[in-house]
Amino acid sequence: MAHKFTHHVLAAVLCGATGFASAQAWPSKNVTIVVPFPAGGTTDVLARAVSTKLSAAIGQPVIVENKPGAGATLGAAAVAKASADGHTLLMGAVHHTVATSFYKNLSYSFEKDFAPITTVALVPNVLVVSAKAPYSSVNDLVAAGKASPEKLSYGSNGNGTAQHMIGTQFQIETGAKVLHVPYKGSAPLTTDLLGGQVDMSFDTITPVLPFIKDGKLKALAVTTAKRSSTLPDVPTLQEAGIPNIAIGTWFGLLAPAATPRNVVARLNTEVVKIINSPEFRKQMQDIGAEPVGNKPEEMARQIKEETEKFAQLVKAGKVTLD
Repeated sequence: MAHKFTHHVLAAVLCGATGFASAQAWPSKNVTIVVPFPAGGTTDVLARAVSTKLSAAIGQPVIVENKPGAGATLGAAAVAKASADGHTLLMGAVHHTVATSFYKNLSYSFEKDFAPITTVALVPNVLVVSAKAPYSSVNDLVAAGKASPEKLSYGSNGNGTAQHMIGTQFQIETGAKVLHVPYKGSAPLTTDLLGGQVDMSFDTITPVLPFIKDGKLKALAVTTAKRSSTLPDVPTLQEAGIPNIAIGTWFGLLAPAATPRNVVARLNTEVVKIINSPEFRKQMQDIGAEPVGNKPEEMARQIKEETEKFAQLVKAGKVTLD
């Protein structure tokens, strides 16, 4: 009996030592934050804002790697399959809660294959058109979409992204028919928007804000329930007469699901410190983002709720890819 007791005590001590060792060992090499969009978009901007400060905090280089494609699912799939040691992270976004219902053959489960770390920021989406376009209000766009079905077009960051879903709900609520044009990210989308290749977009504020300020793009409405503090004179879609649309884009860090809890906890602590710093908050204010910095379990609840919400919208809009 004493032998068994000693064996159990020794096993417990060894497990504790292993947990302590993993906490001490991380990070033992470069940490990579995978951004599932090209450089230049909001996801990329936020990842780089976090990476420099996180590198200083943990004493290892933090590298941002862009893996765009398939509505942000290619990058997510790569992280889901990566070693669960805390050295490969995903800058995920609301888009991934859409993809769960939109893509029928995903190689991963966003709810089951990732360990949430923290939501970094919330960024309002804004309906914009080129300054040269003949549209001055949301009503102008609705009228055009009804008069000439699918002659009017809107760009998104890809099939199954939040921008795609906002465009889908815009059509459901207004009866306007607008052609969807998917891109791999904000940078190529904004280029075509400025050049007139697409008529409008529902992108996040960050990539279009400089062009709004320069007068090259017109902001007609924000898609959130409340006005943006960055664009206080721009009405919400609800104020513009389109009910039920209240969608913004959140961005947050996640690790592969089997990542040790102590590593996830350490990452949460360090990243939340960064998010709460005056310098980071000023950076967010400059790009129209609202810093968050919540707990892993709060982010997990957010993912669950939004996955369910977008499943209903995907079904209502009859938009899926096999």
